[in-house]
Amino acid sequence: MLDSLFNPQSVAIIGASRTEGKLGYAILANMIESQFSGPIYPINPAPPPPGETNEILGRPVYAALADVPGPIGLAVIVIPASQVMGALEECAAKKVGAVIVISAGFRETGREGLKLERRMAELAEKHHMPIVGPNCLGVIDTVVPYNASFAIGMPRPGHIAFMSQSGALCTGILDVALAQNIGFSRFVSLGNKAHLNELHFLESWADDPHTKVMMAYLEGIVDGERFIREARRITKHKPIIAIKSGTTSGGSRAVSSHTGTLAGSERAYEAAFKQAGLLRAGSISDLFDLAIAFARQPLPPGNRVAIITNAGGPGIMATDALEKAGLSLATLNPATQETLRQVLPAAASVLNPIDVLGDARSDRYKAAFLAALADDNVDALVVILTPQFMTEIEETAHALADAAETQPGPVLKPVMACFIGEAHMKESQRIFSERSIPSYPTPERAAAAMRAMVTQAAWAAEPLPKFERFEVDCETVARIFAEVRADGRIKIGDTESRDILTAYGIRVPQSKLCASAEEAVAFADEIGYPVVMKIASPDILHKTDVGGVRVGIQSPSEARDAFDLMLYRAQKFQPNAQIWGCLVQEQVRGGKEIITGMNRDPQFGPLVMFGLGGIYVEVLKDVSFRIAPFDRKEAMAMIQEIRSFGLLRGVRGEPPADLDAVAETLLRLSQLVTDFPEIVEMDINPLMVFEKGRGAMGVDMRLVLKS
Repeated sequence: MLDSLFNPQSVAIIGASRTEGKLGYAILANMIESQFSGPIYPINPAPPPPGETNEILGRPVYAALADVPGPIGLAVIVIPASQVMGALEECAAKKVGAVIVISAGFRETGREGLKLERRMAELAEKHHMPIVGPNCLGVIDTVVPYNASFAIGMPRPGHIAFMSQSGALCTGILDVALAQNIGFSRFVSLGNKAHLNELHFLESWADDPHTKVMMAYLEGIVDGERFIREARRITKHKPIIAIKSGTTSGGSRAVSSHTGTLAGSERAYEAAFKQAGLLRAGSISDLFDLAIAFARQPLPPGNRVAIITNAGGPGIMATDALEKAGLSLATLNPATQETLRQVLPAAASVLNPIDVLGDARSDRYKAAFLAALADDNVDALVVILTPQFMTEIEETAHALADAAETQPGPVLKPVMACFIGEAHMKESQRIFSERSIPSYPTPERAAAAMRAMVTQAAWAAEPLPKFERFEVDCETVARIFAEVRADGRIKIGDTESRDILTAYGIRVPQSKLCASAEEAVAFADEIGYPVVMKIASPDILHKTDVGGVRVGIQSPSEARDAFDLMLYRAQKFQPNAQIWGCLVQEQVRGGKEIITGMNRDPQFGPLVMFGLGGIYVEVLKDVSFRIAPFDRKEAMAMIQEIRSFGLLRGVRGEPPADLDAVAETLLRLSQLVTDFPEIVEMDINPLMVFEKGRGAMGVDMRLVLKS
């Protein structure tokens, strides 16, 4: 689909300007300076000033696209928004391969601008003519090469593909890359994404031999559910590093469930990126740190890292940073230690970190490096250097690069440099950049990059998830929803929800909806005391707010009094509520309270929550999230991620909870909210989990349908 965009045979600039300083001039100048080998056609209907030839920067100017002889692979439009649709119609008539719309003045201006974008997308689909933008900086490609943008400078060739929704950020990223000699394969400003969006480029770059890693700055995602599915597939063989802004939940609609209250845009993106295998960068420096690691080095075979240093303090700092990042300090083989004793001074440390001492020159560094690299217990290396009087900074950089490039294999190990300093380190940084060694100014940044590589290697080794399907009773749930809607309601309380849980194989306590106190007493006598009683009303979702829950009812007289008092309170506090009576329920003994539920995120779909109940959710907000559907491995990960997981695992003699039953409940809930997209919010609160082997039970549930 994007062949014409990334491999155009010719380029037309619609709106090319004769005036230096205008966008149409800058884009044409960039195209020419980028050494694009094909024809470049400036399009401008205005005649040249008197006495001047009809050329811009030495290129003949055409009054219209139709006047251009021969086909056009790519058109770049930089004219007023009101004229863009006409230009696109001309592109379609000329059968242009792809279009970049630089022009602004579309959805960012309001409703009419949005209508223009929709027409733009319809035209693109009708004529199979992919469109980037509008309101974008443009596209740069170092493979072809071409620079169809108004950015300052052309990046050096490299193996990083980058996309951004912010054109201004593109220029900043590009300037940083130029200063640090970081190369790109493709560089795309997405703009308003009227037609092409982030997923189109991820899919295009997934099989691009010139791209080893993808970077993205995203403010929003067009099709979240498809994004997770496709990105999960792509990241199994090529890393994606993303930085996401605008994740606060301000302005979202009011929610009535605990899950909805705790969920938010940031929670959804965090879960989505995790499930899709995306690596999340917290800052622009993180984005670059991770990208250069993947672009320049192989993935590590494991998480055991060796450190070589000429200073004890930085070696300790690196050790701390690696361990905090969840990596292991490699234990060197005895043979490696013996080799190190032979090549290092007696005062040097042959353990890990390997301290080559402050007077180490390049040959000593290289000898230690080769010894560590050959050790089967070492999966990756971080080499630290601090500038001292005897230090051969540039020679050491070359020595490390030589050794890294001549690894015998078959498994290659990543190498990172951490040359601490600035004034004396500029030349070594240039050497590392040219010789594909990632270099970081601090041990902490090197450790973070190494952790990302280990994470990516582990992710790539895992198979794609297999989503379980349980035998359930969809018909019952569909019937309940139809009856609720026929009744003019969207909120479903505990009474009807019990049947929904049962239909999806989630165990519930014995219970019965009782319309009178006498019926309540009779059922309580039947199942045995103590019992729980709850007000039954489709209009009262939070029963405790109106005194609508009583636990520990021990006798017929208590049951009768509780029934009458609940109805009185409910009618007093919510006079217009429809009251069905009371739900009488067996009192669940033992177990731990859990809360789980779902809030439907507008971009990613069903966002499922898990956490311990009570104070842990209300005060500590100790919860985890995943986007449904997910597999059993993700369900167990949800359980283990909460800070209070130790309470479920069992502490101080308490038996462990039935974690398998909890995981299965999460999977059944995942299936329910996937099967019925009309569910927008729901909670099971509490879900009681008993000791291992005794299962779990949904005690109370509330649910809201799409209005």
